[in-house]
Amino acid sequence: MSSIRGMSKWLACLLAAAIVAMPLAAFAQTKIVYHSNKFKPTDDVKLGRQAAAEAEQQFPLLRDSEVTAYVERVGQRLVASIPAEFQHSEFRYYFKVLNASDINAFALPGGPMYVNRGMIEAARTEGEMAGVMAHELSHVALRHGTAQATKAQKYAVGAGIAGILGTILAGPAAGQLAQLPIGAYFLRYSREYETEADLLGARIMANAGYDPRDLANMFRTIEAQGGGGGGFLSDHPSPKDRYARINQEAQYLRVGEQTRDDTEFRSIKERLRRYPRAQSMAEIQRNGGRYPSDPNGNNYPSNSPRGRVEYPSSRFRTYSELGVVQVSVPDNWRELSDQGTSVWFAPEGAYGSTNGQVVYTHGVNVGTARTNSRNLQQASNEFVSALQQGNGNLRARGNYQRMDVGGRSGLLITLGNTNEGTGRSEIINVVTTQLRSGDLLYLITVSPENEYSSYQNTFLNILRSLRLND
Repeated sequence: MSSIRGMSKWLACLLAAAIVAMPLAAFAQTKIVYHSNKFKPTDDVKLGRQAAAEAEQQFPLLRDSEVTAYVERVGQRLVASIPAEFQHSEFRYYFKVLNASDINAFALPGGPMYVNRGMIEAARTEGEMAGVMAHELSHVALRHGTAQATKAQKYAVGAGIAGILGTILAGPAAGQLAQLPIGAYFLRYSREYETEADLLGARIMANAGYDPRDLANMFRTIEAQGGGGGGFLSDHPSPKDRYARINQEAQYLRVGEQTRDDTEFRSIKERLRRYPRAQSMAEIQRNGGRYPSDPNGNNYPSNSPRGRVEYPSSRFRTYSELGVVQVSVPDNWRELSDQGTSVWFAPEGAYGSTNGQVVYTHGVNVGTARTNSRNLQQASNEFVSALQQGNGNLRARGNYQRMDVGGRSGLLITLGNTNEGTGRSEIINVVTTQLRSGDLLYLITVSPENEYSSYQNTFLNILRSLRLND
């Protein structure tokens, strides 16, 4: 895949021409019709799938399942509210969040949609965020991408969907097309299409139970924040007219079962505030589509996903493991088997390989070990000594503490470690108890030392969830 500098001009301009570029020129249930289109709906799906794959290579996703799930729920509510005449059974709508500060969003033919973190952070209500999403969904439902490609097809190389895909997604043809006068037309939606997306977006909002005036309110929000970066409002100085006209349109729309509780929206915004500042798209471009180096000089496992490890979900999922224990872990952590005698649970981005060794930076390991002693203290000493023999960086931080483990007597000891794969200082807790067979059941938690306070309650909740069934 090419670097950000060589990415599809079409995709880059899509980002620059999103929500804030949409004028409104009609009101009161204006009739909306499909435009001439040589492509089949299945072609939209193919085009969108390929463009989405490129987008996810070029731009950083926010890897936080709670935020993504929330945006997905709002998005699917809007999808269900698209008028029947603009529904397409072939389309597969899904929603992801980009870790970018720009106040923007974009949708691709066939259904993929990306909402910038900056858009969520800027919106004052869920309705304002939903307004942006409804507008972008309208472009997809009206098939504006391939309709506009149909108009521009005589300038494209090749014929049919393969020719269009080749032109807008890859190779020198993309750069050549963008330099032609047609480039601005092909890569930006026409004012007519933007008007239609405003109108249909307002209807989708009303059908979904949102006040369609929130779409207009978002223009005011963007203006109040200086245009959202990139000079969007200065390039398209019509938000005042659109604000008035969307409010006029709203008078003629019947709002469905209303959605006004912003409790979850506020919770999501608070969650986002715990993250480091997101880069702008311009900064991402300067960094070649990559996250910058860790400010502390830390590295990450070679095959781990790029970007920050997501915070533990507040929702837990229960697993039965090793025939002897049940344990509940955050539902955004993956179950990763290890040699049949233990299992790891870790979030995306927290595991990978370095120098042929599997490395975990965050998570919990649950397993059993054979011991030569029925004495818990002695068996635990033997187990911890074996861990230290395998990793010379492990150092005890204090003495054992007694605690309850699944209703049985247990021990806890805290160790310090320097992860050889990342160079980061870690805090490792080792919790042990004995099974009826005499084997040792252990639970090991790991997190970077400077993030331990964010994981401590999660680790305690996991420990409290343990149920032994041996």
